[in-house]
Amino acid sequence: MTEITAEIVAQHGISPEEYQRILKVLGREPSFTELGVFSVMWSEHCSYKSSKRWLSRLPTTAPWVICGPGENAGVIDIGDGQAVIFKMESHNHPSYIEPYQGAATGVGGILRDVFTMGARPIANLNSLRFGSPEHPKTRHLVAGVVGGIGGYGNCVGVPTIAGECTFDGGYDGNILVNAMTVGVAPADRIFYSAAAGPGNPIVYVGSKTGRDGIHGATMASAEFSEETEAKRPTVQIGDPFTEKLLIEACLELMATDAIIAIQDMGAAGLTSSSFEMASKGDVGVELDLDRVPMRETAMTAYEILLSESQERMLMVLRPGREEQARAVFEKWELDFAVVGRITDSRHMVVSRNGAVVVDVPVAPLVAAAPNYDRQHTPTPPQAVVDAATLTPPNDPLAALERLLGCPDLASKRWIWEQYDHMVMAQTVQRPGGDAGVLRLLGTRKGLAVTSDCTPRYCLADPREGGRQAVAEAWRNLVAVGAQPLAITNCLNFGNPEKPEIMGQFAGCIEGMADACAALDFPVVSGNVSLYNETNGTAIPPTPTIGGVGLLADVDRMATIALKPDEGALLLLGGDAGTDGWLGQSLYLREIEGRKDGAPPPVDLADHRRTGALLRRLIGEARIRTCHDVGDGGLLVCVTEMALAGDIGVALNPPADALPHAWLFGEGQGRWVVAVVAAEAAALEAEARTAGVRVERIGSVGGARLTVAPAHAISLAELRSAHERWLPGFMAG
Repeated sequence: MTEITAEIVAQHGISPEEYQRILKVLGREPSFTELGVFSVMWSEHCSYKSSKRWLSRLPTTAPWVICGPGENAGVIDIGDGQAVIFKMESHNHPSYIEPYQGAATGVGGILRDVFTMGARPIANLNSLRFGSPEHPKTRHLVAGVVGGIGGYGNCVGVPTIAGECTFDGGYDGNILVNAMTVGVAPADRIFYSAAAGPGNPIVYVGSKTGRDGIHGATMASAEFSEETEAKRPTVQIGDPFTEKLLIEACLELMATDAIIAIQDMGAAGLTSSSFEMASKGDVGVELDLDRVPMRETAMTAYEILLSESQERMLMVLRPGREEQARAVFEKWELDFAVVGRITDSRHMVVSRNGAVVVDVPVAPLVAAAPNYDRQHTPTPPQAVVDAATLTPPNDPLAALERLLGCPDLASKRWIWEQYDHMVMAQTVQRPGGDAGVLRLLGTRKGLAVTSDCTPRYCLADPREGGRQAVAEAWRNLVAVGAQPLAITNCLNFGNPEKPEIMGQFAGCIEGMADACAALDFPVVSGNVSLYNETNGTAIPPTPTIGGVGLLADVDRMATIALKPDEGALLLLGGDAGTDGWLGQSLYLREIEGRKDGAPPPVDLADHRRTGALLRRLIGEARIRTCHDVGDGGLLVCVTEMALAGDIGVALNPPADALPHAWLFGEGQGRWVVAVVAAEAAALEAEARTAGVRVERIGSVGGARLTVAPAHAISLAELRSAHERWLPGFMAG
């Protein structure tokens, strides 16, 4: 029997004060296996001990929300008896250690969060943050992560239809891999994880248990150090073909009434899944680990309980349904085992080789779980950058070429062409636009999805950055014509024990709450990933937002590609006073070599006003081309529209504007639309009547991009600048 020493307690990520809590809960010393149970259940990854008091500030309800945070995924009602189920999760630390398997199992894990609630997954998204291209590991990490996402998603047969990828030296030692899955289910057939019914059987289904992934949740709750490479054994191994079988088997059994509760075995594996089911149902569980299907010999109770082997689920069945369920899973060539039962003891009791190895009270463990009110120091504000103090470039189009070819703005085609984005035949808007769009088969409806965040804004001003991240996702959904309905999030930050990091977290949450409330855009699910730092250096604060919206008629969606019959370009929304905002802009960073300044302010009321007009005009098929103004400003936005449609544009900056500010400023709340020239005046009048700012900024046509009075460049040159960087980088 392993003696519990202070060193062993510390190795489990448990502080001395937390260990005293364990002694109080148990009334005795824990066994080594019980210490492992507390370690994972009280880890930051599973318990949210530094973040839950802040997360409670986020708006989570709306008339269309069926299930908010607290379950495997969030659920919203989209009418006609249909529900959308979605969530985003991080797999950051594993992907840095072993990029292919880390990213692949991130995709597998988020798929299980969605289909465990009864949904068929129909789309994947991802948000990737890599270090500087000059860092020696970056190319290796990009290749591995992209390969893992494509390898798993393509094989399991779920399209990857949207996402983002940026590069910054702040992620050199700790990349971010955030994965999101969206599924559709009958609104009256949602499955939850609360166990019920003493005596009911607990069954294990899916793959066998091995030693991969042990203490993955604990690893995800600690900083990296020079010993990171030694953590390879904690990275899970995924099998997408088994996951596909598991999806089909679970959905087949869900068509019956055999299942009372279901939970995927994700972080902390069998421990977390059984404990969460018991806690939510206020019951006890008994598990016999001798019955768990294993692929390795002589596994200890500790290893079985903490393994994070993939493609596994835990279910509570109605009495007498075991053989019915067994037949389904054996038909799909999956393991099936009755491993325990529900009890009324309110204890988690686990045996191995005929002896009890864990006996932990469920409710006291939950009640005693740490809930820290960490000290937080607000981020000092930065001064506003005065665009008039910057010297305009002699040739703005040369600056445009540099921006289009910088790692953040360069085309990510090399990435998304490795993903199957057309499997299932529902994709109607592929990667490369503002949002991915799927047709909901059997209806006229479409589902729009996006993921967004601007970390440099969050670093400069966490609250404004949090507002902007939510608003950006909202704008991207509006840009295709969708009504934004809800968000999921993945909150990636450094060590919360440092007041300045906790200040970033608190500020971003406050900003997100502002925007979610103002835009009727509630949070229904999410994930917190803390301790994202290496040797004391934290990542930039990165609260990634995954948004979902609904189109009433998918055939009337808008795209960013200019159309041959369109003649006029209009700018809708925003404030002329902030159009030219260059603080924290990519222009300031890439052209001026500066990373300073306050980020652009976000006017949420103006967003709502402009967004309502845009959705109506797109729904009436009066606007078919729309693009949100974001990174790089107006000129980059218009260039992306021109390249997507392979049609030229002529821009006419106002005579009184600072050209560099007007062209490259990142003022928020703006969309560019293209319309038939004869209809432009009527649309402008309608916008003014609705209280929405509108300006005619140029015309459509030809094969060049021109900026008055005398600057011009061919689309071919721009396309080369935009497309060549990433393939060249990956080719070495």
